[in-house]
Amino acid sequence: MGEKSSKNSKISRKRFIKNGALALGATALVGCQSTAKNETEGININSGKKYQWKMVTTWPPKFPVVGEGCQLIADWISEMSGGQLTVKVYGGGELAPALETFEAVSSGAAEMGNGASYYWAGKAPSASFFSSVPFGMNAQQMHAWILHGGGYPLWRELYARFNLVPFLSGNTGVQMGGWFNKEINTMEDFKGLKMRMPGLGGKVLVKAGGTAVLSPGSELYTNLERGVIDATEWIGPYHDYLMGFHQIAKFYYSPGWHEPGTVLETIVNKRAYEDLPKHLQAIVASACERLTMWCLSDFEARNNEYLNKIKEESDVEMRSFPKEVMDELRILSQEVIDELVASDPFAKKVYQSFSTFSKGVKSWAGQSEKLFHNLV
Repeated sequence: MGEKSSKNSKISRKRFIKNGALALGATALVGCQSTAKNETEGININSGKKYQWKMVTTWPPKFPVVGEGCQLIADWISEMSGGQLTVKVYGGGELAPALETFEAVSSGAAEMGNGASYYWAGKAPSASFFSSVPFGMNAQQMHAWILHGGGYPLWRELYARFNLVPFLSGNTGVQMGGWFNKEINTMEDFKGLKMRMPGLGGKVLVKAGGTAVLSPGSELYTNLERGVIDATEWIGPYHDYLMGFHQIAKFYYSPGWHEPGTVLETIVNKRAYEDLPKHLQAIVASACERLTMWCLSDFEARNNEYLNKIKEESDVEMRSFPKEVMDELRILSQEVIDELVASDPFAKKVYQSFSTFSKGVKSWAGQSEKLFHNLV
């Protein structure tokens, strides 16, 4: 190619880039205008009306991370709405009993609540799938399913029956296996064991011959100390240390097979939510889901520090469940899930979505996260 041809080619490329950029900019401008128009249609920007809500929780008052997170939601809502919507937070027992949060919000006695969906399994059996499933998905996988894998529509469909709107609002990450005053060497050691364990994990414990006890966090230390229960799981080293379990238990087991990535939720009374202008609805949703990253990050930052404190300040023995025990618990877990799915049509629908997504995402994790963690 000659010098003149080369020069003309360069000019053509410059024109192409310049013209393309101008066209792209014009298209983007039109697109932005179109989107802005569509997004603002039907939105009541600010009616001037003020709203005062109450939030009840399953957590002890001002409880670290999870209770603090509820107050953060309230603060963020007030800040983003310029005070148009304010929320007063009540810890478990202050306005409603901790484990009656679901009923309080469903009935409208409070507009918001915070807890974990497996607490309501007695009312909605499939609710457990939206919190934690034994040997199920970890935190980031649960979030991926809920936000991008079809979980949210199913969750909202289920809760609509109870006049509720659910929001993803935190995650504990993988939990510990629990505090015991006896060793767990074989499945026989679960027989007759009274243990605080909610959700599907509690049903697995019952299949193993134990007794699952559901009690609020504020009662756990006293119940374990007095022998009302023989063992308890709670969350992880940070909270477990603050609860003082290392002072009254002999063994601290891992991993938390029953809760590999526990999703926390905020529930909102559906009528109260729909009564809000659109911009306040968006603020409520944003504040709830903003808490998810804050909560998970706080747990991750603190658990290592407090695991070391437990080791340094107590005589507690750190144990891992034997492989044979874990293998049997996995089998019993699947039996529990199969029975739930067979007994509840909606649970079958949810589990089909959950299990399909879980298989796919775990295949990816096997080629990414798992290989990386095996190196470090």
